[in-house]
Amino acid sequence: MNNSTSGTHADPDLLITSTFGTLLSLVYIIGVAGNVYTLVVMCHSIRFATAMYISIINLALADLLYLSTIPFVVVTYFLKDWYFGDVGCRVLLSLDLLTMHASIFTLTVMCTERYLSVTKPLDTVRRSKSYRKALAWGVWLLSLFLSVPMMVMVSQTQQRVHGGGVKRICAPALAPLAYKVYVTVLFGTSIMAPGLIIGYLYVKLARTYLESTRNPKVLIMIFTIVLVFWACFLPFWIWQLLDLYVNKPLNMASETKKCINYLVASLTYSNSCINPFLYTLLTKNYR
Repeated sequence: MNNSTSGTHADPDLLITSTFGTLLSLVYIIGVAGNVYTLVVMCHSIRFATAMYISIINLALADLLYLSTIPFVVVTYFLKDWYFGDVGCRVLLSLDLLTMHASIFTLTVMCTERYLSVTKPLDTVRRSKSYRKALAWGVWLLSLFLSVPMMVMVSQTQQRVHGGGVKRICAPALAPLAYKVYVTVLFGTSIMAPGLIIGYLYVKLARTYLESTRNPKVLIMIFTIVLVFWACFLPFWIWQLLDLYVNKPLNMASETKKCINYLVASLTYSNSCINPFLYTLLTKNYR
């Protein structure tokens, strides 16, 4: 009787897990190959040390680091347990936040640099190679600072499952209100604040380009990369915030919730798979 019931529930669960596991594996292969190619091409051109090239190297590095967590996610999907210990919890979850912030902060820097190159071209030319590298380091240090709380507060714990067994999971060791505040702050730093800055800069730039004869291709390509980032990460954040702010539990079947969890996670990873193609188009237009 128990075996029969367990098998009935396992079939759709196995189908969901297999589908998203396969999808993430493809994203991993394509994304790693594309970003390694981008890094090789950019490193050959690093002697130019332009803001654009350094930013693309930063973005490709962030993408590779983010993609490096996929094998651990896929293993956890299939085995229904966490096998990477307390250190694995802290490193992998904080790495997600580190790379996400590094990407959007780098895009914000790119938009700012583009704005300054149009409005104050002489100042942009005078900026040294050391300045550009220091700016890149600053992006990573700020991203690391924002991810440290996750590294400190998350830990491996055990959860009881249907049937009386237990499984290991990664969970935050914070009071619900403190966790709610932290996640809301992360939404602000990764989506809202950069979005407002980029939106303001693009409105100003659009007016400048309309009044001049400059080619807007680079501007459009940078904005495309930003839009793709938002399209891939915004559903994830909306889903997280719904879980925190909706007082009544969402009336969904467990399989539906699991599908949405897998879908929004896969969408964030797909951003790192799409980006190398956009970087290639961006550098061609930049030349």
